[in-house]
Amino acid sequence: MTPKRPINADVPEAETKAAEATAQEAPKPKGAPKPERSRKADLGRSEPPGTGTPKLLGALVALAVVFIAAAIVFGTGGGGSHSSEAPAPTPAPAASKPAQSAPGQTAEALGYPGFATDNTTRIGGSDPVANAAAAALAAFPSTTPSQRPAAVTVVGEEDWAGAIAAAVLMAEPVRAPILFSGPDEMPEASEEALAALDPQGSADTGQAALFAVGTVAYPGKAAPVDSGDPAATAAQIFNLRERLVGAPPKHIVVASGTSPDFAMPAAAWAARSGDPVLYAEGKQLPQPTAALLKAHPKVPVYVLGPSSAIPSEVVREIGKVSRSVKRVSGEDPVANAVAFARYRDGGFGWDINDPGHGFVLARSDSPADAAAAAPLSASGTWGPLLLTDDAEALPAEVRSYLLDLKPGYTTDPTRAFYNHVWVIGDEDAIGLEQQAEVNELAELAKIGGGE
Repeated sequence: MTPKRPINADVPEAETKAAEATAQEAPKPKGAPKPERSRKADLGRSEPPGTGTPKLLGALVALAVVFIAAAIVFGTGGGGSHSSEAPAPTPAPAASKPAQSAPGQTAEALGYPGFATDNTTRIGGSDPVANAAAAALAAFPSTTPSQRPAAVTVVGEEDWAGAIAAAVLMAEPVRAPILFSGPDEMPEASEEALAALDPQGSADTGQAALFAVGTVAYPGKAAPVDSGDPAATAAQIFNLRERLVGAPPKHIVVASGTSPDFAMPAAAWAARSGDPVLYAEGKQLPQPTAALLKAHPKVPVYVLGPSSAIPSEVVREIGKVSRSVKRVSGEDPVANAVAFARYRDGGFGWDINDPGHGFVLARSDSPADAAAAAPLSASGTWGPLLLTDDAEALPAEVRSYLLDLKPGYTTDPTRAFYNHVWVIGDEDAIGLEQQAEVNELAELAKIGGGE
């Protein structure tokens, strides 16, 4: 595949001139109309065909390296400069103010805080299609062949269950990020991201450059994965992963095929660990899931979600064929994601109970975003998925969890551990005030009286 434009293309000229003009502009008189939202603050937002998606993806690609740099500098590090004397996060632009100062306009043009703060980076697409394209390019900047993935997985836009199960193909050794497509046409954001990523296949991918889950549009040839109900699709992906890796998995995650918000955290873990996801439905274990569990009786099984999502009858049924089965759960989707982030059982689980880590924050009502963001949990700062259920307010469970993990230092901030949070979705999904609060919770703080 040949990219339609250079992967390291600069931000479009018109956009650059607009930013320069904004920086030089004097404060506007009262009553002046509000400036338009910065395009950089909208990175990943899809546009109608022919209106600007090429420019959007060009800007996104040009800043892919910035995404990675931000994750590294503000991530787990210990050696990056991080001052405790930094000012508080810039508040979200107030809609009631008719005019802005020149510095305020410059900050908005640079995307602060909508694009990034010192401890957060936003992938601000208006839908999972755009977010998946942005996340794939953040994990694989693709400025050189060595930075490109060997394969990409294309999943149906409405197939959240197939997408979450396909996140396992992002793990080593396959390393295939997810893009979304329709049955008849691939969205421009996905099409241009695919051209930039330019997968060529490898021995680890079975020479396949594309994996297609279900009936989806894509250019060229692809290794197909049949799609049906969630359990059948996940079983197909399980078998594909086993053929490519050449070995059974170390663990199996069973998630709910009918409660997507409880299943979402499985995508991040599958991408990070290579542990495949299978689905339970209602009070019965679907035949495709049962068959694979019977074929792998020695592989430990972890049920993700409370009994309201996966009933105890199902857990008992799994226990009849699997040597080990344990439940990881929280009473609601937000608490469930936090419980999984904290959980550890031998070699299974994130075990994130101290500072110095990455995190991904997404909306609980957008399950496909869990798969879209999965590459961010398998690269950079390698963090679990946390969920928020409101655009404005950060859930108390997430706030308490991040507060427990707030990093600190006594004498030298450059030798401290840092937290970094990827924020998934535009400001309608997760507002600027919530992002600013997350930034504050992740901020390195001075503790004690050391000098």
